[in-house]
Amino acid sequence: MVLPTNLKHVATATEHAQVLKDHENVMICCGRMGPMCLPVYDIMGDIQEEYKHVEFRDMMFDSPESAVIRNHPACRNFMGIPFTVYYKNGELVAATSSIQSQGQVTAILDREFKA
Repeated sequence: MVLPTNLKHVATATEHAQVLKDHENVMICCGRMGPMCLPVYDIMGDIQEEYKHVEFRDMMFDSPESAVIRNHPACRNFMGIPFTVYYKNGELVAATSSIQSQGQVTAILDREFKA
């Protein structure tokens, strides 16, 4: 099962691992089709052309497969969705929860994934 967004999707833990293996810089937004998540998906779609060196993906929060993100120690104390995670060379380097502004997202991308 995948989210009906215009982003590329991660549906399984196996796909998650493959995306991290295949791409140096990865941002995954793990959420639902709701008011806290939709703005983050929109931001990701809007900035993809500017950040061609980053792989943007979404993942369905309620899938058992998303435990790879939901159960990560960096997300342990998160209370709101989406859980947005940023990976550099397969390692989680930043994680946020709840709605984010474009400025917040791009600040993390610029800090962690300098072009």
